[in-house]
Amino acid sequence: MEIIAIANQKGGVGKTTTAVNLAASLAAKRKRVLLIDLDPQGNATSGTGLDKNDLSLSITDVLLDGVLLQDALVTSPAGFDVIGANRELAGMDTTLMGQTNSHELLKTAMSALSDHQANTQSKPYDYVVMDCAPSLNLLTINALVATDGVIIPMQCEYYALEGLADLSQTIERLTELNPKLYIRGVVRTLFDARNTLARDVSAELEAHFGDIMYKTHIPRNVRLAEAPAHGMPVIAYERWSKGSRAYQKLAAEVIKQSK
Repeated sequence: MEIIAIANQKGGVGKTTTAVNLAASLAAKRKRVLLIDLDPQGNATSGTGLDKNDLSLSITDVLLDGVLLQDALVTSPAGFDVIGANRELAGMDTTLMGQTNSHELLKTAMSALSDHQANTQSKPYDYVVMDCAPSLNLLTINALVATDGVIIPMQCEYYALEGLADLSQTIERLTELNPKLYIRGVVRTLFDARNTLARDVSAELEAHFGDIMYKTHIPRNVRLAEAPAHGMPVIAYERWSKGSRAYQKLAAEVIKQSK
């Protein structure tokens, strides 16, 4: 079971789009996938076709009340399992402030899920994909402590470079809490090859990150933008669109990393 956090403290770079569509593309390749929504906006939840306001149990119940992950699972219309989120998750930092080991709540829950699957001889997940909020709050720290590796969606513009430097430093500091933590890869999103700045920033990223840059570029694509309004990953909404093909290629790269 590989645990992947989709994180970037800058908003608007395609984190949720990447989390939902990577999970869907992995599932389409016959991988068993769990998507965990760690953003109070709950967009990853609704993007899989679930009603975020009609969840009987959510990630809030897991983190606050000790509900088991397997009890909060919902199979989405998109064809993979989801642990959803909604506005109940807002204010979690304040609620958990001062609680012992508050940064390890998700890690503990993931360990319990792994033990449950082993004890019941049920098929484990191949991938757990976590959608993080656009901030380095306690929820994101929980994800980074629980994860094996981080995928950073990156828009090729100047300010995004500054945010990436901050996130890289945070990941380095958090290795004290999670020695296994590393940047699994950086994926260029909302990419327009006709834009000179995008090409320049892309080249700078390749020079800095080298082999951990995914070869796949996620383009600006109308179908990618439309799919969430229909509660679908783009692979279900328009399988052969440029956006869908790009995420299928990204999923293939992620799987290749696992071998």
